[in-house]
Amino acid sequence: MSVEREQMEFDVVVVGAGPSGLAAAIRLKQLAPDAAICVVEKAAEVGAHILSGVVLEPRALDELLPHWREMDPPEFTPAKEDRFFYLTPVASIRMPTPPQMHNEGNYIGSLGNLCRWLGTQAESLGVEIYPGFAAADLIEEDGRIVGIVTGDMGVGRDGAPTANYAPGMELRAAYTIFAEGCRGSLTKKLSARFGLAKDSQTQTYGIGIKELWEIPAENHKPGYIAHTTGWPLKSDTYGGSWLYHWGKNLVSYGMVIGLDYKNPYLSPFEEMQRLKTHVEMRTHFEGGRRIAYGARALVEGGFQSIPKLTFPGGCLVGDTAGFMNVPKIKGTHTAMKSGMLAAESVAAALTGARPAEPAGYREALDASWLSAELHKVRNIRPGFSNFGQLGGLINAALETYIFRGKAPWTLKHPHPDNESLRKAADSKPIGYPKADGKLTFDRLSSVFISNTNHEEHQPIHLKLRDPSRAIAVNWTEYRSPETRYCPAGVYEIVGADTDTPSLQINAQNCVHCKTCDIKDPTQNIDWCTPEGGGGPVYPGGM
Repeated sequence: MSVEREQMEFDVVVVGAGPSGLAAAIRLKQLAPDAAICVVEKAAEVGAHILSGVVLEPRALDELLPHWREMDPPEFTPAKEDRFFYLTPVASIRMPTPPQMHNEGNYIGSLGNLCRWLGTQAESLGVEIYPGFAAADLIEEDGRIVGIVTGDMGVGRDGAPTANYAPGMELRAAYTIFAEGCRGSLTKKLSARFGLAKDSQTQTYGIGIKELWEIPAENHKPGYIAHTTGWPLKSDTYGGSWLYHWGKNLVSYGMVIGLDYKNPYLSPFEEMQRLKTHVEMRTHFEGGRRIAYGARALVEGGFQSIPKLTFPGGCLVGDTAGFMNVPKIKGTHTAMKSGMLAAESVAAALTGARPAEPAGYREALDASWLSAELHKVRNIRPGFSNFGQLGGLINAALETYIFRGKAPWTLKHPHPDNESLRKAADSKPIGYPKADGKLTFDRLSSVFISNTNHEEHQPIHLKLRDPSRAIAVNWTEYRSPETRYCPAGVYEIVGADTDTPSLQINAQNCVHCKTCDIKDPTQNIDWCTPEGGGGPVYPGGM
């Protein structure tokens, strides 16, 4: 069906109102105040899909807005106390806090609120921001990306227009900056179209699952930061937790598990829940109440997995390009810096003959503190993939204290995360305790407090490339790991105890973490953008 779409013209379109996209838009306006700049955001409001711990290293923010502390920023709590524990089932062993995890001069707060505030700063400079509009497709002409198409609204479950149908718009630009975050749906298309990842190592990922708690004032320790590794994860599984006290009696708690885990019976959500029962952890939640929940995949490939960053008509910034510093457990400052460097390259291109690709971005990045920071820690995350938990810790110590980031080699990631699962027949099922509703919870009650909502009758945005594989491969060989790695109960096997099991996709539960797109054994699940405005609505504090 041919669709006539309204068109809008800009100098630059930014896809995604996260820290990298907003930093890029602000920097562009600082350098090219007359440029027409648009930011499109799939969430119902700026910040609604943003999820992080977060401990903010302010280095990039200081460069972008040197006087931000006097500009009525969102509430942040200065970091005061760092703790790092190795957990056994019954005890905790305090370890030296690695230098990368020292947080002196950093701030604990809400990344969602920071993005809301950055959005107001961008708008005050003249940036146009359109929340509730998902970037659903690329516009390519003569081998160059010339903008994006926002998703159609009012499409029925069968794919046909309803009475409320409104076609998406074409947002055209000289350059498009993609700041989609981890595993961006359009970035996947760009990578395939222009071969952006052909000269880099495979990207690898983790899943981060977070809860926000409000606890009694007498138990609150503002500025306290703790990280753990070890129990409840087995020695062949990478991961750990964070716990931050900040704000008015708030505790940010969460767990990250590397998506290269091997046991198909592992449930990241259940591991995160039972970690709270450990003696080192549970005292932080006593007398408190859980007030928010969310989940998000994050990039862990590091320096060697950074793809080609430019292509005809645009560039990649932030987590969609893989700039997270995994050992530091931080990506906001690096994402923002990449956005600023890209903006400088694009601004220079706008003033000249507007070449096909914005020149100088990768060169500027390689000369910056961002590249030096990621290069220094490049061997730590792949050390865990190659050597296991204990070997990974030993390798991290050698890299940090002996080689100091200057080892004469670069470790490789052994394989994509979806290739790591063992067959169910070769794996041991994991028995998880039942949720008590006070300290530990089930997935459906958790999704409820994520405020997730999708228009009920829209097409399912989680698409199976070959529906037959759901049972023939996933169920038969792996016992449907998607029913466990999804932190929102989207995937469900109906008739598991019969001869005719089937997969049911509860797409309305999706919190947009994109773990299924990453971890499915045969890459059969394709996460696509749902109708704009759908998904979680994370409150201030997340």
